[in-house]
Amino acid sequence: MNGGPSFQKIDQASITAVRGFKAAGISCGIKKESKDLALVYSDTTAVAAGVFTRNLVQAAPVLLCRERIDNPIRGIVINSGNANACTGEEGMRNAVEMAALAARRLDVPPEQVLICSTGVIGAQLPMDKVRAGINTAARALSSEPQAGLAAAEAIITTDYGPKQVAYRGYLPAGSFFLAGMAKGAGMICPDMATMLAFLFTDVNISRSLLKRIFREAADRTFNLISVDGDTSTNDTALILANGAALGVEITGGAPSEELFAEMVYRACRDLACQIVLDGEGATKLITLTIQGAPDATAARTLARSVLNSLLVKTAFFGEDANWGRILAALGYAGIAFDPAGVDIFLGPVQVAAAGQAVPFREAEVKAVLQRREIPVLVDLHAGDGTVTALGSDLSHAYVSLNSNYRS
Repeated sequence: MNGGPSFQKIDQASITAVRGFKAAGISCGIKKESKDLALVYSDTTAVAAGVFTRNLVQAAPVLLCRERIDNPIRGIVINSGNANACTGEEGMRNAVEMAALAARRLDVPPEQVLICSTGVIGAQLPMDKVRAGINTAARALSSEPQAGLAAAEAIITTDYGPKQVAYRGYLPAGSFFLAGMAKGAGMICPDMATMLAFLFTDVNISRSLLKRIFREAADRTFNLISVDGDTSTNDTALILANGAALGVEITGGAPSEELFAEMVYRACRDLACQIVLDGEGATKLITLTIQGAPDATAARTLARSVLNSLLVKTAFFGEDANWGRILAALGYAGIAFDPAGVDIFLGPVQVAAAGQAVPFREAEVKAVLQRREIPVLVDLHAGDGTVTALGSDLSHAYVSLNSNYRS
């Protein structure tokens, strides 16, 4: 690589590609068969930033993370199969104990350990299994790629598989890494977070700059996806930077900030796409661009209204060019616009102009709707607000899966 700022994606890499981070993923019996507990450890203290659910009902791990996110961080414990949500004082005690157990095994202060959980709401954690699991995970910590993959596998619930991404960046001072993992397939309509997402980097960066970059990336990615319109009690996205890439510093207003911010955005976008593509029962990824909205906030509201519409979702599942459902969903979003100024495109095919049908060849549109990824463009001609959001269709499988989730 040359000496100028640049980056490249690393295929088949896990979070342990990042210098100074170790990981483990094991089964401790919270779930019946698969891995259910992950542990991530930084050799040195890391600065952290996070975004969390705005659901008024918040799980104990979310509350604990909020309390500790400003601290130097050395580790994260994540369990799947049990959300530790709506569990009262006992649930908070269990979250605190999980951090203390991990801290003891890692020989770090307990306030430097974060906790995240995902799974069934309303059940207390089986702490005997969790205690044993943390001990096992601590012994299994490794910087090998398989250890990162195991951690990514341990945090999933109804996901079809783990979600990972990794990049390597290049600056004149040296190279650095950014990698992440996520879980999420249902209860996906985030508000300041996604289901669970974790990014790790070895750059040296101030917490204030890391926080700003991460919030902006999350707002453009995780906050612009929808599978089913539900916001979880446990939504959490975290990023840790441990400075292990010696000499590589991200400075506000410098080319290094521009490069790093783009990498964080790309990583979050990649994970967000993986979440939507893996949506419970999903067969389609809908890439919806709203342009010509009154402003950017209006564009976001309109996009969410369309992607959360059950009628829109089922039309895409049935590969039916029912563009009227898109227009109807725009109309009840609470944003003022002139319906007679709306154009709608499915892929390259215009299906509505000035709010009315235009002739199109059914076979041509059918070919677009049969794709796994479907681009949709809506132009309201009402301003300069533009946004691109991601959503999925709604299939029979979604109903089947969620009708017996607890079993």
